[in-house]
Amino acid sequence: MTQVNMFEAKSDLSRLIRLLETKEEDVIYLARNGKRVAQLTLIPENTNKNKIGIASGELILPEKFDRDFDELDNYVASLFGEGEE
Repeated sequence: MTQVNMFEAKSDLSRLIRLLETKEEDVIYLARNGKRVAQLTLIPENTNKNKIGIASGELILPEKFDRDFDELDNYVASLFGEGEE
């Protein structure tokens, strides 16, 4: 954890970012008149990538629904108290 004043942050922004990128610091606080007002941190990498079709083959419908999928609309609506059964 490092705390720097605004002038130093403006002058040495590249160096401060490098400290974060190299993991020498995990957070850098920016201060005005000795009081923390903001912080610099790395943006976490998105490791949870949504993949289309990731659950392919995982949905198994009971025999009752072994027909045209569009026919399920009325059944689903009836679960919410709407439509016909």
